[in-house]
Amino acid sequence: MLLYVFRRLLTAIPTLFVIVTLAFFLIRVAPGGPFNQERGLSPVIQANLEAQFGLNDPLWRQYLNYLNNLLHGSFGPSYNMPDFTVGELFAKGLPISIQIGASALILALLLGSTLGVIAALNQNRKADYGVIALATAGSTVPTFVIAPIIQLVFGLSWKLLPIGGWGDGALINKVGPVLTLALPQIAIVARLMRGSMIESLRSHHIRTARALGLSEWSVVIKHAVRGAILPIVSYAGPTAAALLTGSIIVETIFAIPGVGRYFVEAALNRDYTLVMGTVVMIAVFTILFNLIVDVLYAFVDPRVRYD
Repeated sequence: MLLYVFRRLLTAIPTLFVIVTLAFFLIRVAPGGPFNQERGLSPVIQANLEAQFGLNDPLWRQYLNYLNNLLHGSFGPSYNMPDFTVGELFAKGLPISIQIGASALILALLLGSTLGVIAALNQNRKADYGVIALATAGSTVPTFVIAPIIQLVFGLSWKLLPIGGWGDGALINKVGPVLTLALPQIAIVARLMRGSMIESLRSHHIRTARALGLSEWSVVIKHAVRGAILPIVSYAGPTAAALLTGSIIVETIFAIPGVGRYFVEAALNRDYTLVMGTVVMIAVFTILFNLIVDVLYAFVDPRVRYD
């Protein structure tokens, strides 16, 4: 297992190199730059800013300089927020996004899996139809619709939750964003778990377990759920990377100071270093969680071996 993890980490290095290289040159293809977006900026000042940040160097030299900084753990300064480096912006916003995303992911996995198991055990009954209806509605309603509804109902009408703001990380300020992120994921996980659980309950080893006289609780929890959870584990990997790196819509609507807002701002303002930083961060999260998913396979399914 350790050898497999080591090989995967080694293969992640060229993968990251390709991602960084493509992102670096593709963002330069877009017209404009970080300093010619400002109205009224004189050519002299613009030239001085470009010289200060090395943007007047040949492109290959800029690329090598960026790789050198990246190898030393530096994403460089933000062009449009010169008082901060990209690392400082992430250090401030990423923990907030991780709190919101991790809470939404845990809630989605627990509640969605439970609903899926209930639906599978009551196939073609009222409970099954109810879960399918809720899952269908939850997966089709976008987050930019769910968020205002939560603000309107729980914030303005019932006054149970704040409409927005972080509030120094108060629990009540997290409820709205977490629910908004979790509801679509709950629906998707419930549908995945239902289908996988139905298939698992019809497998031969479940029939054998029941024939041996095991209790229904033991058959369902220890055997059926363990065999049905693999699709959930597969789905959780890329979903975790997406949720933990921030949601642009949710953080904007609820005024959450996470890293999600940096994605759009950096692209619109041609903030090269901030765009590159977000690309590297998402790539690292995606590679890391895909590796975690593959490792979890060996613990969930005894048939999986990486020796």
